Amino acid sequence: MKNKTNQKIVIYQAKNGAIELRGDFGKETIWATQKQIVDLFGIDQSVVSRHVRNIFKDGEIEQKSNMQKMHIANSDKPVVFYSLDVILSVGYRTNSKVAIEFRKWATKTLKQHLLQGYTINKKRIGENYQKFMRAMTDVRALLPAGNKIKTSFIFHS
Repeated sequence: MKNKTNQKIVIYQAKNGAIELRGDFGKETIWATQKQIVDLFGIDQSVVSRHVRNIFKDGEIEQKSNMQKMHIANSDKPVVFYSLDVILSVGYRTNSKVAIEFRKWATKTLKQHLLQGYTINKKRIGENYQKFMRAMTDVRALLPAGNKIKTSFIFHS
């Protein structure tokens, strides 16, 4: 997370309150502390520690690129941050009401993506409209010559 220009704060609104996570869109991930993962899934810190340790031990996720130590304000020692891949893996291993809701959402989103071949996030498209339009141009180029379609998009907030 050295490149500060690609960092943004991502707000996840759970039923029990908002959790701010660090977005590192240059690396296409989000970073959370163990405490934030505890709050996110409503579980004990020892459960998160055990799952994270097993995720790395089992080789499910590479530790080197998915864990970073950073110095933050009001802390005399570095704080460990875990990537989105680790957060997702903990969510799939955890048995809490919040984690179950998370898995339902993740499974629905993945199923939609696999069956339709794409996933649409209207908010992100609105924020990145020019990139979206370039992607649409790329998609049109993939269509067979006789099947070219014209599309236009107008977003309302």
